[in-house]
Amino acid sequence: MRGRSLKKSKVVILKTKPETVLADYEKLLKMANIKDALPKGAPVILKDNISWHLPMPGANSTPWQLEGTIMTLRNLGYKDIVAVENKTVVTKPKHGEKLNKFDIVFNKYNIPVKYNFNPEDMKWIVYRPKAKLRVLPKIYPEGIRIPDYFIGKNIIHFPTMKCHIYTTTTGSMKNAFGGLLSTRRHYTHSWIHETLVDLLKIQKEIHPGIFAAMDGTTAGNGPGPRTLIPVKTDYILASADQVAIDAVAARLMGFDPMKLDYIRLAVEEGLGNGDPRNIEIAGEDVSKVNLNFSVGDNLASTVGDLLWFGPLKALQKLMFHTPLVYIFIMASAVYHDRVWWNLKGRKILAAWKAESPWGQLWDRY
Repeated sequence: MRGRSLKKSKVVILKTKPETVLADYEKLLKMANIKDALPKGAPVILKDNISWHLPMPGANSTPWQLEGTIMTLRNLGYKDIVAVENKTVVTKPKHGEKLNKFDIVFNKYNIPVKYNFNPEDMKWIVYRPKAKLRVLPKIYPEGIRIPDYFIGKNIIHFPTMKCHIYTTTTGSMKNAFGGLLSTRRHYTHSWIHETLVDLLKIQKEIHPGIFAAMDGTTAGNGPGPRTLIPVKTDYILASADQVAIDAVAARLMGFDPMKLDYIRLAVEEGLGNGDPRNIEIAGEDVSKVNLNFSVGDNLASTVGDLLWFGPLKALQKLMFHTPLVYIFIMASAVYHDRVWWNLKGRKILAAWKAESPWGQLWDRY
């Protein structure tokens, strides 16, 4: 697969506004040829993104992103549609589903919700990839486990356009991280770029169709995916190429996509197009757009850099493969949910609801 040439990928970008966003999502998805990307004979998984159970603007999928996609799928004749959510060591999916108003959309359209950590919904099975993987077999020598429910189903990823403290940007490729890996996914952080490439290889083997609908109506600048600075941009993006949509979003945010390891490695493996010269952008002309985003640091990223990538990397097994990990989980929860949210997050959410038309739309859901 390495070095294989690919035809140009298509990424569609539209400018939108709250009054037309649902119709604009339908236009977006049809322009991005969603019907060709997702075979009708297979069920469709809606893989929403809950980077934080608290409703931080820019951090999580938006209700209109989900509603616009569900309406489009129904209009195109897709009937078997299911939402799947995951948890991390620091997020609470059922709280996030309610606090971010996903449940309102799912109930309105009778979309069932399954949880990859609920044995009644799906089981974790050992998967033996056909492709040669970069790091996952070494990280999980006992076998790579994925949810059996994902196999044979289409999947739509619902990332937002935002920065990330460990990968610079995060998007569709990173959205597979929570769905396909268990709560022990933190084992992979030192090799996060290679892990995302391995997961895209697995996705291409198990899903008949993969698609991404990215919301950038409020984009996230700063040390994401949680402690963000919300920026009104009014963009929505869609593509069947997970590498290309992440590359285009990165470029909009002001980063060179080919300098982001997860994108560059995916291109080298022939998994998609990340070089802007090999991507056709349809819809809005964004050739001169540069949002000049910058990741920066917070307390969590400073500690993480030391442990995942810095001089304390040798202590990882002691810190994260033993009960000591719960110290870091508790510290992260206290810092984000109790300290940062109460000091900054609540004010950011209140200002967004008062001043941004997107915050006002969110408040009306």
